[in-house]
Amino acid sequence: MRSDLNFRGGVAGALAPFALFIAGVAALALSGAPDERGFWPILLAALGLGLALAHDRGRYSDAVLESMSEPIVALMIMAWMLAGVLGAILNESGMVQSLVWLARSAGLSGGLYIGAAYMVCVTVSTATGTSFGTILLAGPLLYPAGGPLGAHPVLLMGAILAGATFGDSISPVSDTTIASAGSQGTDISGTVRSRLKYVIPAGAAALVASVFFGIMWRVAPGEGELLVAGSARALPMLVAPAVVVALLIRKRHLLEGLFTGIALSAGLGLALGLLSLDQLFYIDRAAFGARGLIIDGMGRAVGLSVFTLLLMGLVGTLRASGILERMTAGLRDRARSVRATEGWIVGTVSAAVLLTTHSVVAILTVGPLAAEIGKKAGIHAYRRANLLDMTVCTYPFLLPYFLPTILASSASADALEFGMRRVSPLEAGMANTYSWSLVVAVVVAVATGYGRRDGKE
Repeated sequence: MRSDLNFRGGVAGALAPFALFIAGVAALALSGAPDERGFWPILLAALGLGLALAHDRGRYSDAVLESMSEPIVALMIMAWMLAGVLGAILNESGMVQSLVWLARSAGLSGGLYIGAAYMVCVTVSTATGTSFGTILLAGPLLYPAGGPLGAHPVLLMGAILAGATFGDSISPVSDTTIASAGSQGTDISGTVRSRLKYVIPAGAAALVASVFFGIMWRVAPGEGELLVAGSARALPMLVAPAVVVALLIRKRHLLEGLFTGIALSAGLGLALGLLSLDQLFYIDRAAFGARGLIIDGMGRAVGLSVFTLLLMGLVGTLRASGILERMTAGLRDRARSVRATEGWIVGTVSAAVLLTTHSVVAILTVGPLAAEIGKKAGIHAYRRANLLDMTVCTYPFLLPYFLPTILASSASADALEFGMRRVSPLEAGMANTYSWSLVVAVVVAVATGYGRRDGKE
């Protein structure tokens, strides 16, 4: 994308739309945080403000549309629609009730169930390298089951998000792992091994915190036949998400995995008598429309998809302004010591991810600066890559205007019948024990030098 977009007021004018967006999201979050549809007007207002401040409004409009049309945006929207269909089929088959039966048979409830949900998501996210995929697959199944098991809604969704974050920070196939190692010109396997000293303690602390607070704040299990009844009848449906995970581990495309999961879940549901063809799709002549699980599932993605399109359009205007490049260029001579250099690396990538709301974009933007000033200070490439990666696995999984927290909130939207309310993006992020542990890990690492290599490269 060309970096030739200028605004009235210079840098302040370029950042004004983001200030409006963040202020609006914060206000909504503090007032109860509606679903992602509530963010639409704020993003429209931010885009309108940017258009008014841009010197070249045609170039501004082009930057918005160029960013909206990037392949990653299309992939996310398509994945959310397919995951919505898969989740609708699995839920309708009685999968949640069977998970409740399984958890009760294993003696899991309250905080113990929250800890188990965290570990399931840790396993899936580490194997697949995708936090989004983990939330999409595990969230709609694990979250509703918490109602009959006495799990605190906010703590449970926080644990699901935390487990998804873990894999994003350590998996060798995670996009942030690949970007951080690549930007520092080093190997992925060595980078992952060196990162264990940070993420294992943080992951263990997150598990302990999730279980502890889950036990302390246990809620009364839901009541009623829908909530307490359950059997192993729908457990074979677990084959569908398991196959999706297996395909992702084998590096098959996400869309291939989700299409396969939909076909398997529909076929199994029909074969086991858990679903009927009319439930999947039918014509509602009285309402002059089509209905069914497929349409309902795709409809769940509308709010998040529109939010993503608008947000990526706003991010595109910032990238086109070249502000991030100028910001990193101005820091080259400010790092005077190893600790100060590491502090500048963390601070700069923090600013980049807070402004762009995109972890990989932030790493790739700051990566060349981190490599340049880090080499001068004698900081090993593994260390530089770890600081970059761990930092971008904090804010996007904590703050309410990033996609992971909004996606987690969306995953909790259809669990009311199981006694579980919708969790807001702010609540989900604040309960993410792993990202909070990573914040502590990064601060301690920079302040004390823990994990720092002494030798020059």
